[in-house]
Amino acid sequence: MTAADFAEQLKDLDATLRNIEAVLDLDKLRGEKARLEQEASAPDLWDDQAKAQVVTSQLSYVNGEINKLGSLRSRLDDAHVLLELAEAESDPSVLGEVESEIVGLTKAIQEMEVRTLLSGEYDSREALVAIRAGAGGVDAADFAEMLLRMYLRWAERHGYPTEVYETSYAEEAGLKSATFTVKVPYAFGTLSVESGTHRLVRISPFDNQGRRQTSFAGVEVLPVVEQTDHIDIPENEMRIDVYRSSGPGGQSVNTTDSAVRITHIPTGIVVTCQNEKSQLQNKASALRVLQARLLERKRQEEQAKLQGLKTDAAGSWGDQMRSYVLHPYQMVKDLRTEQETGNPSAVFDGDLDEFIEAGIRWRKQRELAGDSA
Repeated sequence: MTAADFAEQLKDLDATLRNIEAVLDLDKLRGEKARLEQEASAPDLWDDQAKAQVVTSQLSYVNGEINKLGSLRSRLDDAHVLLELAEAESDPSVLGEVESEIVGLTKAIQEMEVRTLLSGEYDSREALVAIRAGAGGVDAADFAEMLLRMYLRWAERHGYPTEVYETSYAEEAGLKSATFTVKVPYAFGTLSVESGTHRLVRISPFDNQGRRQTSFAGVEVLPVVEQTDHIDIPENEMRIDVYRSSGPGGQSVNTTDSAVRITHIPTGIVVTCQNEKSQLQNKASALRVLQARLLERKRQEEQAKLQGLKTDAAGSWGDQMRSYVLHPYQMVKDLRTEQETGNPSAVFDGDLDEFIEAGIRWRKQRELAGDSA
């Protein structure tokens, strides 16, 4: 490619980045940063630990957004300078550096552009993620545990704080279910495209005849409830049971009746929490999960009224949304977006960004198609 071609590419990248800066409102982000820094510097901040964690998490996220935009703008400016140097010196090696930087910038700016597509009512919320083993016996339970690790590793890669509320262990191996939160703004909008049924095909490590096994696990992503949501649950609509935690646990976790199960009588929704040592802590966490489920139920009912359609309160993108094949070949494929990779190990280690970004773009296209219909 010629220097003129590279100049045109940089011009297009600059236009895309300017649009991202406008949509994300960089000035507003800086104002938000100043406000949060003032709140974070208050001497009594940690008197209310829940509020302090929200403030520090939001500040970390806003700082990250500003730094990402600043870094992209700086890299783009440097690429322009590098291109001018290559043209002035007629140096093919410098032109090669420009080409390499354009490839990297294109990927980074496309990733940032996805953030501008998160405009749903609850997209800016933190996320509550529930994973449940489906059909497939012990393999399904093991698959559920693999998915839990995958999402926690994804969050860790991005520096997003998480909190595991509940892990219900299966008898032989793996998990019956797990619930955790990703405590960063826009976690719900980002991860909501992961909702649905995940399918694993492999030679079962639990089959002494070495046969191929297909197993399933369900992923549900909900927006975390905020104080402004007014999700009030009367005491007489809940049945609260306490019991002893099971599975691996720290000191005192498995020795007292600290685990809590809440049944919402009108809807039949059941939530459990057992990962804290205190019964009160587990009850508070379980209530947050129940409120999130009721909020999602309310959201889907309202959406159904608007669309004139009946909706499934469980919330999913359909039967199967992604397949993980480990035998007879290696592939992970999203059945909605056609996004795929031949490296399942990387995906299970949290390398999910390309699948999530493709899912967000796919969802936005469906929304636009629905609006124009």
